[in-house]
Amino acid sequence: MSVLNFVLSLFYSYPLLAPVVVLAAVFIVLSLHKIGPTEVGLVTKRFSFKKLTKDNPVAFNGEAGYQADLLMPGLRWKTVLVYSVDKYPWIQVPAGEIGVVIAQVGSPLPIGAKSAVYKKEFANFSDLRTFIQLGGQKGVQRPVLPPGSLVPVHPVGFLIITRSRVYGEPISPELCAKMGRGGELMPASLGLKSEQLELVRIEPQPRAKDGSTLDVVGIVTTYEGDPLPSGDIASRLGGFADVAKMETDNSSTARTRSIHFSSAWKWCRCSSSSRARSASSKPTLASPHRTPAVRTSNTVRSFAPAIAAFGKSLCAPANIRSTRVATSRK
Repeated sequence: MSVLNFVLSLFYSYPLLAPVVVLAAVFIVLSLHKIGPTEVGLVTKRFSFKKLTKDNPVAFNGEAGYQADLLMPGLRWKTVLVYSVDKYPWIQVPAGEIGVVIAQVGSPLPIGAKSAVYKKEFANFSDLRTFIQLGGQKGVQRPVLPPGSLVPVHPVGFLIITRSRVYGEPISPELCAKMGRGGELMPASLGLKSEQLELVRIEPQPRAKDGSTLDVVGIVTTYEGDPLPSGDIASRLGGFADVAKMETDNSSTARTRSIHFSSAWKWCRCSSSSRARSASSKPTLASPHRTPAVRTSNTVRSFAPAIAAFGKSLCAPANIRSTRVATSRK
């Protein structure tokens, strides 16, 4: 009671103190923003001495308007007199669906392009500053968000289209005019059907009259990119550089094996000649070199078939006939 009496007496002594305390409390409460665990806070600056000079609706240097930096989950402070904060949910792509990404900021697409160039630094489009600094382009992005994605994406920088809803805040007057009564866009408003936002499954399908299934494959046709080289009827991701490298490596390996076989075959011929000379010398019983000569001949005779077989295995990939080995063994 003593503290309460002291406060009341203080207010009684200074009549203007009570309104000031009340205004300060209201100011603090309105400047604190609680962002949920799966929410982001979109900050809008009410006024500034700087103005947006480009055609992007998002401010990166403190200009008035939508700010590039989002408020992450937690209790955040933004002065209510300068900023306003709107809460948006994180992007969540359900299982079995994909999320099509449309950028509302960035550089314009080149003439004739249908989708924007993607760089690995863009990752899952959660960093708007990196996207702009590295030359991100407006329009449909080539990669999609896979099933199960949970990403804090800037609601003005990007629109994410799933089968059930469209995440983000459209800024185009044409898109704003297509909003429903609840103020939300639907995939049909952007010309997409619900089945186009599902995963494409390549699986056996019943096609025969008796109900049996047939195996199928998926052939991808792209409507954008460089034309095929002259004479080609199909392409593949990464081109055919790996196939050309494999052919070059196989050719080098074949030449190496051919050289090894040629060396082994020459050694086999030399061993056979040495054995013939040893047999024709006919040493006497008193010669001290009789036993070593017999041992040398036996050694050559035992190793020659193994060497010939080794040479035969080496020359097979190089398409070399094995008749030369058989001749040397005779």
